[in-house]
Amino acid sequence: MSVALDRLERIVTPIPGPRSLALASTLARYESQGVTYLSAAYPVFWRSARGALVTDVDGNRFIDLTAAFGVANVGHTNEQVAAAVAAQARDLIHGMGDVHPTEVKALLLEQLAALAPGDLQKTYLTTGGAEAVEFALKTALLATGKSRFIAYAGAYHGLSLGTLDVIGIPKFRTPFAALIAERTTWLPFPLTHGAVALAQARSAFERDPHIAALIVEPVQGRGGVIIPPAGFLAGLRRLCDEFGALLIFDEIYTGFGRTGAMFACEHAGVVPDLLCVGKALAGGVPLAATIGRPAVMDAWPKSEGEALHTATFIGNPLACAAALATLDEIARLDLLARVRDRTPAFAARLARLRAYPHIVDTRGIGFLHALEFDSAAEANRIVIEALARGVIVLQSGPTGTSITLAPPLVIEDDQLARALDLVEACLTSEKEQ
Repeated sequence: MSVALDRLERIVTPIPGPRSLALASTLARYESQGVTYLSAAYPVFWRSARGALVTDVDGNRFIDLTAAFGVANVGHTNEQVAAAVAAQARDLIHGMGDVHPTEVKALLLEQLAALAPGDLQKTYLTTGGAEAVEFALKTALLATGKSRFIAYAGAYHGLSLGTLDVIGIPKFRTPFAALIAERTTWLPFPLTHGAVALAQARSAFERDPHIAALIVEPVQGRGGVIIPPAGFLAGLRRLCDEFGALLIFDEIYTGFGRTGAMFACEHAGVVPDLLCVGKALAGGVPLAATIGRPAVMDAWPKSEGEALHTATFIGNPLACAAALATLDEIARLDLLARVRDRTPAFAARLARLRAYPHIVDTRGIGFLHALEFDSAAEANRIVIEALARGVIVLQSGPTGTSITLAPPLVIEDDQLARALDLVEACLTSEKEQ
């Protein structure tokens, strides 16, 4: 096999293979049934991954167009990140986060302050994005003395109890309605007509003087890669200032180069009061953060020996070491420029797919794009068939009518082209049936 082929997909068994099917049976027996989707055609179980390639337990190799939920921006099992984690593990695996912190935690906080836009200088570290959002909501309450929020339909901010109050996808909220405080005013997220959307936000502020914060994704990710019209984010900034509310940007998906800027809000030149980040921050090690303006973050009282909000693994040294290495790799590989340079060809290639039946739109920014289908069933068919051909993609959108394409930022041109050829072949196969 040539070197070029070793860089692409390789399917050696039916998908899923026998070992994946056996492990699926184990999951069905021992994992809560509300977690992993299991069927005769899905999923495969991963054994290893490098760059943009994933190998499953049966030896099948796939090109990953998901970056594992947008995490692997610097590539799966990046060598520098892995080395940093290994070195840290030899010295210190766990510290005492808010009692006896570690050196590596302080270094990461300093680095995040240098990278964050505007005057965002103070950070709370968490292990996952939902907690970063919860911390932002708590901060807004402390900083403003108000307890209500504005959020957007289609928004995804995590699935913890605290975040359910601001998640804009009903299927995640409805089963737990009895536990949700219903403190949120919901607005439609605009595709066009930014002036109308801003008028709706103004009306919401005028009706409710108790709005502590407006939370929004600069680009809706899980909601189907929805990009708001120009001027929308800047208008929200002005409204929040006018009505004494905080502006929270959820960049857990879009941060750290995904859109061709370090943070998506930089495209609009807008700085929030609180910025929630995660996913790609530590190259695959669980870590997220809320970064805020000092005047806002200092609404939290100084610790007198017992923190008002903390966790056992806050500032875990392995995660902090991984994050520092990841940020170094983003700079060393010049990934922001690499995404910007390659986006036009990526977008143009996807735009050509609009000629196929069932595709009603293609859209995106940087290395975050979506194919919009006329039904969730068709989008699901493509996800399943693409996997069988050697490409991993994700179904998305509030009703599952989208497929998100968010490859590792280090994916090579030949890998990306081959993966898109295989996705297109799935569209052709339906056309020929």
